Amino acid sequence: MKTFIISVFTFLFCTVLSAQQALWDRPQTSSPQINEDNSVTFRLHAPKAVKVMVTGDFLPAEGIAKEDVPQTAEMNETNGVWEYTTKPLASELYSYTFIVDGLRILDPNNVYINRDVASTMNIFIVGGGQGDWYKVNDVVHGSVSKVWYESPATGLTRRMTVYTPAGYEKNRKQKYPVLYLLHGAGGDEEAWMDLGRTSQILDNLIAEGKAEPMIVVMPNGNAGEVAAPGEGPDGFRIPGFEQKGMMDGAYEMAFPDIMNYIESNYRVYKDKKHRAIAGLSMGGYHSLHISKYYPDRFDYVGLFSAAARFHEGSESPVYQNELQQIETQFANPPALYWIAIGKTDFLYEENVMLRRHFDEKGYPYEYYESEDGHIWRNWREYLTIFVPRLFK
Repeated sequence: MKTFIISVFTFLFCTVLSAQQALWDRPQTSSPQINEDNSVTFRLHAPKAVKVMVTGDFLPAEGIAKEDVPQTAEMNETNGVWEYTTKPLASELYSYTFIVDGLRILDPNNVYINRDVASTMNIFIVGGGQGDWYKVNDVVHGSVSKVWYESPATGLTRRMTVYTPAGYEKNRKQKYPVLYLLHGAGGDEEAWMDLGRTSQILDNLIAEGKAEPMIVVMPNGNAGEVAAPGEGPDGFRIPGFEQKGMMDGAYEMAFPDIMNYIESNYRVYKDKKHRAIAGLSMGGYHSLHISKYYPDRFDYVGLFSAAARFHEGSESPVYQNELQQIETQFANPPALYWIAIGKTDFLYEENVMLRRHFDEKGYPYEYYESEDGHIWRNWREYLTIFVPRLFK
């Protein structure tokens, strides 16, 4: 008995010691520090470093693809601690990393991290405006599920993310409209949740009465991919920009598999006026083609910085007679066809051409133009504008 007690004590002591080690290893430097004037101070304890810089989307961009190449700012060193303070920043969610003697690293003082394709970045939110939509505020919250569904069209069991609004579990009789929200190239079923802050945006908009309670479905838009990196049977593969079944018609053809699962497993309306589809970049491309290929299924269409191009002559039926498909779609036009893009987006001219065609044919749509380019800052903003327009 004595031996048993000693063994238990030893186990508990080691467990506590392990937990305490995590506390002892915690960095003591405060970073990022959001100041009263909304400037932000970054700090890094690196006494042996020669040169430390910070880079992130809070800095002006430079280069050809401006939205992809943020500037860097040199940090100043005092007693081994490198520091940099920004000018006052607009309310927004921002991302950043450090560059220490040429090596890009995360901020060891900030545990809040996002992954975008194969890049990881620290994040922080400056409140007092647009950024408040992205916070977890003191409101009732919906639920987020990662679900697996059978896709006969692809021959795969695939994964997607589903947001259900607050109260869904309790009110067993209420039905809900559905927004199908699609990611861009290099993304997956995690992108709109992590980078787009979808659940926070929906929770806050619904709580303030600005949006109808709705279900949001965020599928994986690569038809040959089972799930996000690390979430499928292919293990911890390296994330990449190019995936199978991105923009070849396979995803559009398989989209009814997603809808069938949702409409068989969730309390949703099953008619056009209670369905919306929207997406960013490649997801905007998919939204364009899915909504025209299935013209009787979606009353709300959102193209966010869309790759707004046609593929006339392709072998896929999705891309055959495309202009006729568009004409059929607008014979009974959607209640809202919403196109949004930034002024410096590399896809800007494609959107100009699409709008020109719509104007020539008299197809009704609404257009929103923002600053900046092909960046999540725009897509989060678009979602906060688009969602309140749905299902009215």
